[in-house]
Amino acid sequence: MNNFSPCPSDADAAALARTGYVVLRGVAQPTAVAEIEADLSDRFEATPFCEGGFYGARTKRFGRLLIRSPRMAELVMNPAVLALAQDALGPWCDRIQLNLTQAIEIHPGALAQFPHRDQDMWRGAVGEIEYLVNVMWPLTRFTCDNGATKIWPDSHGADALSAETGAEPVVAEADPGDAIVFLGSTLHGAGANASAGVRRGIIVSYCLGWLKPYENQWLAYPPEIARDFAPELAAMVGYAQHRPNLGNFEGQCPSVLFGGYPDEPLAAIDTLRPDQSAMLAEFVATQTARADGERGQ
Repeated sequence: MNNFSPCPSDADAAALARTGYVVLRGVAQPTAVAEIEADLSDRFEATPFCEGGFYGARTKRFGRLLIRSPRMAELVMNPAVLALAQDALGPWCDRIQLNLTQAIEIHPGALAQFPHRDQDMWRGAVGEIEYLVNVMWPLTRFTCDNGATKIWPDSHGADALSAETGAEPVVAEADPGDAIVFLGSTLHGAGANASAGVRRGIIVSYCLGWLKPYENQWLAYPPEIARDFAPELAAMVGYAQHRPNLGNFEGQCPSVLFGGYPDEPLAAIDTLRPDQSAMLAEFVATQTARADGERGQ
């Protein structure tokens, strides 16, 4: 029986807002996830272990996943996940953007990761807005024994200001094809791997479009690579302006570089929100009428 379900329910969105996390079951094709794992296997093998207590001395990590597997775009642009991310982040930005794609391999003997909130990388106001939505995609089965992600329910939003963690953590056991979705304000961390096998997964995260993303997307996917992406994916990795005019190249959308660096100077073109356009139009009309009146005197 195929349980693939491309859309979240209202209950999923409510659960994410209420508890800070939700596990979406069967929102990606397991065959696609298996192909991605196969595409990444050589890179997993070649990648050295991380250095530092946060990343984990028995853990391997690498990014730029959109160039490492042709099916990776399916996870980044998964409609169920994007709907949740847009719902959670949309009130505070004009558009969301890709923050990170990272493959993670946790080896036997790995210690539990330091519990943390990913929003803290920006040092903005806490408890007022959401900055980030994380999605953990299992490549291998996530279990309590092999280091499945631990999530502290109800530790998000304004509760992120509390020094107390409250409830005990939930072990997010999941299978390939499932998506573990949690907010950037939610306390979480990888579990210890007490099994005899590796635990492989992928993090895809989305942040407010006006933030500096964790992974430098323009270096990860320069114009000569991103121009071959679907337009929606190219926009997600940064080849679109966040109104008003943020992230432009010479006053235009950076996607202009898909045709190569221009030989001639470009004209800067306004890219404004509707409310700003309306205020600007009123201001210009007033100034024009005043100028016309002065000329008529």
